[in-house]
Formats: sequence, structure tokens, C-alpha cells
Amino acid sequence: MISDQEIALFVQQYFLPFVRIASMFMVVPVIGSKLVSPRVRLALASLLSILALPLMPSFEPLPLLSVNILPVALREIAIGTLMGFCFQVVFHVFVLAGQFMAMKMGLGFAMMNDPTNGVQTTVLSQFFLILTTLMFVSVNGHLYLISLLMQSFHTLPVGQSSFAPAKLYMMVELGSWMFASALVFALPVMTSLLFINIAFGVMSRAAPQLNIFAIGFPFTLICGLGLIYVGLGVFIESFELSLNGGFAYVHELIEAP
Repeated sequence: MISDQEIALFVQQYFLPFVRIASMFMVVPVIGSKLVSPRVRLALASLLSILALPLMPSFEPLPLLSVNILPVALREIAIGTLMGFCFQVVFHVFVLAGQFMAMKMGLGFAMMNDPTNGVQTTVLSQFFLILTTLMFVSVNGHLYLISLLMQSFHTLPVGQSSFAPAKLYMMVELGSWMFASALVFALPVMTSLLFINIAFGVMSRAAPQLNIFAIGFPFTLICGLGLIYVGLGVFIESFELSLNGGFAYVHELIEAP
């Protein structure tokens, strides 16, 4: 005869790890995009929880229907959400860089719907987002992130350690890192286009009868596209630096060696 306590303990063994895994899957890039149904994400989280439970350390059982389990569940949600959000920031480094370049080139009006996030972005940002997503999947970044998630159950066991508020401040620092990295990536194109605009400004003062807008806009656009094409040669290095920075933040977040 199975008692109610045994059933509650069995459910809790799967419930708390599932909360952390599902929280990450809801916000992590690729899996957490709007293109993937929430039902599919929950099904993947349930499957991973079942498969990974034998590899997790045992934790102190708590009454399933009590107030004491609420802060533990909130802590699991915070850990999973922050791990996924770290890589949302990594992806948006290149989205933001595309915004910077597009505004400087005159492509700010060329907006399109981003199906992964449900917002309006420039065409250039969407191009960099697709390129970043393909490279992230090609280097198995999603698999390494899942392995770090499993490692977090050993470094931050379920219900056995507190979640320091200082880790929330790390997300603020991650935001400043995102803006700095995006600016560094877009700076060569922005600087080159700035000199082109200065040259057209001098031309408009020297020869006011010239229609600088009719000449300068297509010329700036062509030069910007050419500079982006040349800059794609170093895109892999920039992506690698951003990816390593994201993984470093995750390591610090979960206190992994």
C-alpha cells in the first residue's frame, strides 16, 4: 500500500528539478523562442528531468503542500531563468550591434518582425540574429548549456543553499557588458560611415548646388554593406569572445569550477 507521504515525496523529487529546468527552457535562446511551442518546451523539460534525476544528488524532502516549499521553488525559478537570460544577452549583443550599424547606414526604416522574440527589428539585426543562432547550434552551445544546467544541481543543490542577491546584480553588469560588446563590434563600421558623412558635409558646404541627399544616401548604404561584408571575416572571433563571456557568467552564477 502506497501512502500519501510516499506519493508526495516521489512527486517532489521530480517537481523541484523540473522547475529549474523548465524555467531555463522558457527563456534560453533557440529552445525558448516563440517559434517553439510552450508545450514542447515543457515536454522537453519533463523528459530531461526524468532522465537526469538519477544523476542528481539527493536533497532534503519538504512537505509538498506547505508554505516552506514556496521559497525553494522561487529559488529554482531564479536559477533557471538567470541561466537562460545570460545567453539571451549574448545573442542581443549582435542584435544591438546590427541596430547601431543600421541606424548609421540609413537602414533604420527597414524594419521587419522578429518571429523569435515577437518584436520589430531592423533587417540587419535579424541577419546577425540568424547568423548567431546558426553558429550557436553548430558549436553545440545548447548542449553545453544543458550540461552546465545539470552541473548546477551539484554546485547549487536543490533546497540546500541560499541564492545570494549579489547574483542578481550580475545581470546588471551583464547588461553593461552587452552594450559595450555591441559597440565594439559595430565601431569600425560606425567610424567609417562617420568619416563618409563628414566628407559629404564638406562637399555640401563647398558646392551647395549638389543634391547631397540623393548622392550620399545610396553611397553610404553601399559603403556600409561593403564594410559589413569585410567585417564578416572577424565575426567568428567576435562570436567566440561573446560566447565565452556568456559561459563565464553562467559559471560564476552556478559557482562551477
